[in-house]
Amino acid sequence: MPYTVNCSILLTELPLLERPAAAKAAGFDAVEFWWPFPTAVPSDVEVDAFEKAITDAGVQLSGLNFAAGDMPAGDRGLVSWPARSDEFRDNLAVVAGIGERLGCKAFNALYGNRVDGVTPEEQDDLAAENLSLAAQAVAPIGGVVLLEPVSGAPLYPLLTADDVLGVIRTVTARHGDTNIKLLADFYHLAVNGDDVNAVIELHARQFGHIQIADAPGRGEPGTGTLPIDAWLDRSWELGYEGYVGLEYKSAAEHPFAWLASTQPASTESATTAPTTSTEEITK
Repeated sequence: MPYTVNCSILLTELPLLERPAAAKAAGFDAVEFWWPFPTAVPSDVEVDAFEKAITDAGVQLSGLNFAAGDMPAGDRGLVSWPARSDEFRDNLAVVAGIGERLGCKAFNALYGNRVDGVTPEEQDDLAAENLSLAAQAVAPIGGVVLLEPVSGAPLYPLLTADDVLGVIRTVTARHGDTNIKLLADFYHLAVNGDDVNAVIELHARQFGHIQIADAPGRGEPGTGTLPIDAWLDRSWELGYEGYVGLEYKSAAEHPFAWLASTQPASTESATTAPTTSTEEITK
């Protein structure tokens, strides 16, 4: 299974730029990040340091978020936020540049919370325009814009796969962009009460990306009750061929130990990770 480590939520005991090397040492060949900078347009020095951390570690950057505001403070994206739309648009060239230099082709655009003083319709119209601009920005490098449901954010309007797919259809109908896809985060879908089995049956081949965490708790697989192995196996059976992002929280000393007992349905991949033995995982 081609797992990729989300270094924004895992390995947090280390400084951010040390995490790609730690993921590599744990046996992984790919990493993904939320937006790793404090501003939408970081300095060249900041970008160079981030890119160097990836290349020096010898891992593939498999996914990167567009700037999403202050996530710890509750922000969940700039796409539909009128007051910060220019900030999002300024971020597009930076994201596309990092993607081009590092060979990353998947870019997650968090939709944004509902805000006071603006109607939902106005926000959705702006979001369609901004998503189209994002799709156009990454299209020259073969990039795909990802859009996901989110849980735990009361003002975030996209809760189910159908919510996201409806937005994607709107963007395609209005602007013609076809490189926007559903990010199937099984944790968010399950916590929001969506029928994950049905989503997989209907859309697995069209998933732009999968992310996993168990529920309750958003911990590693096996800490909750979600049938993650079965969902992944079925997604692969139905044609999903991309990475699986490990986007869970872990307080365990060995946050990847659960993989030692995992027997995925598909293991044929040049980017498969981890390839470590049980001893390597737990050392």
